Amino acid sequence: MKRVGFMASGLAFAALTVALAPSAAQTVRDFIRIAPEDVRFKSALGIGPEQAVLFGDPSKPGLYVIRVRFPPGAHSNPHFHSRDRHATVIKGVWWNGVGEELDFNKAVPMKAGSYVLHPANGVHWDGAGDEEVVVQIIGEGPVETTPVGATDAPRGYWPKPK
Repeated sequence: MKRVGFMASGLAFAALTVALAPSAAQTVRDFIRIAPEDVRFKSALGIGPEQAVLFGDPSKPGLYVIRVRFPPGAHSNPHFHSRDRHATVIKGVWWNGVGEELDFNKAVPMKAGSYVLHPANGVHWDGAGDEEVVVQIIGEGPVETTPVGATDAPRGYWPKPK
């Protein structure tokens, strides 16, 4: 009797699994695999931070995944994004600050493996210290970046400690 009950429940599970399983056409997806050496970073100005789009397009609706590489000492000036952005430090120590004042003494170091949420419209600035930094950012597009604060803020690189 136990064997019949076990077989019946097994058949019921199999039938339910087949009935609820999506068709093959619905489950076939293109996998994306990108080795670190194949990530193609580009800089709009040819210097400073570089960006690589791994998935999607930040300027269009939908999910996107990008990586940003900061050369040693490079930073962004205060700015905000129109939508939430989720950042994970992949390499190095990423220095973060909040607010319209670019004050390097208030920057918070986030080592590799750290997670940072940049909430929509949250003014912040960030960059690399003495070593290269790579950050992976996930968000929903379209997203816009708006600079804020003083137009005479220090550009480009963190000051060297005295």
